[in-house]
Amino acid sequence: MTSPTVPVLDLTRYDEDLKREIASGVEGLFSSGRFILDPVNAEFEKAFAERIGVRHALGVSSGTDALLVALMALGVGPGDEVVTSPFSFFASAGEISRLGARPVFADIEPETFNLDANRLPAAITSRTKVVLPVHLYGQCCDMDTIREVAGQIPVVEDACQAVGATWFRRAAGSLGMLGAFSFYPTKNLGAAGDAGAVTTNDDYLAALVSNLRLHGESERYHHARVGGNFRMDSLQAAVLLAKLPRLDAWTDRRIAIAARYGELLFDAEVAGRIVLPGVAPGRRHVYHQYVVRFRERDRVRANLTAAGISTAIFYPIPLHLQECYAELGYRAGDFPESEKAANEVHALPMFPQLTDAEVDRVAEAVLAAIV
Repeated sequence: MTSPTVPVLDLTRYDEDLKREIASGVEGLFSSGRFILDPVNAEFEKAFAERIGVRHALGVSSGTDALLVALMALGVGPGDEVVTSPFSFFASAGEISRLGARPVFADIEPETFNLDANRLPAAITSRTKVVLPVHLYGQCCDMDTIREVAGQIPVVEDACQAVGATWFRRAAGSLGMLGAFSFYPTKNLGAAGDAGAVTTNDDYLAALVSNLRLHGESERYHHARVGGNFRMDSLQAAVLLAKLPRLDAWTDRRIAIAARYGELLFDAEVAGRIVLPGVAPGRRHVYHQYVVRFRERDRVRANLTAAGISTAIFYPIPLHLQECYAELGYRAGDFPESEKAANEVHALPMFPQLTDAEVDRVAEAVLAAIV
């Protein structure tokens, strides 16, 4: 009898207590009829701000809109440049373009996949409005160096994959002027649809983000500025409020799974057949994805698929080589570390409910696939 496939992610394995808590919260919303900006939104925002260690957390409609409204709050617009990573989900650069600004890229560190702070100075010009580092896969960037290089230029953290990650015990989302989070269902803290948050310690920026997410409305039908419909609906707030107390335990389990993978695949890494995730000093990696590197990725992935192991590739095409960015003038070879990563990265199954037996099976299949 064929063993069932080990999924790269399974969003159905929640415990019954959590399911009941979510159902209760959703039932309460239907009873009240307040589906937008119910008090549960403020309750979640307060709890999330405390969790991150910031003065303000503003719930918004998605991680993409969190990036967008954060850049809007800082006045990014036509003629401006925003420096970010070419190796990330498209929204990291796409929201810069939506505001008429120009994405400018700096290559990544091969060990962490994060923006290489030492390459940042060459990317900054007199037109640089914001520096936007991406905490990719669940590990923080070198924020000390990034902030030092940025100087007076605001730093916005793309923490969409890094809820719970820390940099020298300070949480992702508390390290820049603004932070952007995604609660897309696949994230470590996932909603039941699209949702996100903007975090900040700046009272003025918090008020501005709050205003911008409501079409720039200062009072009913009076608009001080042009904003957008960036509100988090209350159903998502209720789901997230139920899940938030479990985040630490889920994160600990992710770290334990990563450690087990590391033990089982260590000899293969020593032999040069696989590259395991690197964790830089002072970082708490929360493993939104457990990403390894193979030189012959297509062959290895085919072997894993045949063995019943589901995997994924995040991301196969760097942003500077996307068709829509041809006008920026970048060429293949401009960011070699990002391009090499795009050809080699491979995400193995990673979610808190993954069993020890499944972890062992994945590792055994990887060892067989890379021979």
